Amino acid sequence: MGTELLDATFAALADPTRRAILARLAAGEATVTELAAPFAMSQPAISKHLKVLERAGLVSRGRDAQRRPCRLEARPLREATAWLADYRDYWAESYQRLDALLDELQSVDSTGTERRPARPNGTGG
Repeated sequence: MGTELLDATFAALADPTRRAILARLAAGEATVTELAAPFAMSQPAISKHLKVLERAGLVSRGRDAQRRPCRLEARPLREATAWLADYRDYWAESYQRLDALLDELQSVDSTGTERRPARPNGTGG
């Protein structure tokens, strides 16, 4: 994914109204009137949000007689998710290192001496 499209995708997702529009479109196509219904804003304001989503490639508009339904285009979301996956892996590795460090620290008691694991017969160190 080009950086311009990735930037546009994340910019579009930054607004809660646009995220709500995408969530609605995930359930199926809808007209601007249908998309505007749950919001306390005008149809022109919703149309501006739709233009941002269209520029990011997240929404397309069709033509069905007099209707111009909007539909979700998932490809940019899939590509943004793939980009984020690298960072998810980074954080998972960081948490694994932190867990290992905590385990190591918990094996040392407050006097600084290492605790030995219990022996299989139930006796301590």
